[in-house]
Amino acid sequence: MRHSERHRTHRTGWLRAAVLGANDGIVSTASLVLGVAAAGADTGGILVAGVAGLVAGAMSMAAGEYVSVSSQSDTERADLAREARELAESPEQEHAELMAIYTQRGLDETLASNVATQLMQHDALAAHARDELGISDTLAAKPVQAALASAATFAVGAALPLVMVLVLPASFFMWGLAGSSLFFLAVLGLLAARAGGSPMLTSVARVTFWGALAMALTAGVGALFGVAA
Repeated sequence: MRHSERHRTHRTGWLRAAVLGANDGIVSTASLVLGVAAAGADTGGILVAGVAGLVAGAMSMAAGEYVSVSSQSDTERADLAREARELAESPEQEHAELMAIYTQRGLDETLASNVATQLMQHDALAAHARDELGISDTLAAKPVQAALASAATFAVGAALPLVMVLVLPASFFMWGLAGSSLFFLAVLGLLAARAGGSPMLTSVARVTFWGALAMALTAGVGALFGVAA
């Protein structure tokens, strides 16, 4: 009888970038729009600021993710290259390191030695990358994937508050935009929790709290400058 399990670890790379992008898109754009509106700008000015924030934010997210994840990827490649040299120069010592790792995990020395031998015969570098360095195909850094996911989801997230700018009446604009943005953040938290298999209430509370705080602070700054003007 086959035992089927559903694991979600393989999603961590793109899921982290996607959640970060969408969350930042909603929070930063809604906060920017609320700040500009609180300063007394008209609808046209609010939309211009929001669209500019969308474009700049998406590009910034893409560049930031690509640079940061590329740095991680460079480190991984450097470690793998060093490990490959060590395997070529002193395979006995590398076998002993791998054996020690398995012994610490609970295998007796004989079994640990046999496991290390067989894994190194199959793919020595992959065995050391996974068990000594903690690098695997599932968790390896993917800069382009992270950059595209962040930029695309930021743009989608940022578009939601801009749509609300067009449909909300002026008399209800501030509270309507804040409330709808918090709703979008709550939905994002639910989707992220469902995709990652994490507790939904915790995820929703986390994103809505920080989103509300960011919007409140930015609106306060906008109101301050609007009064000062």
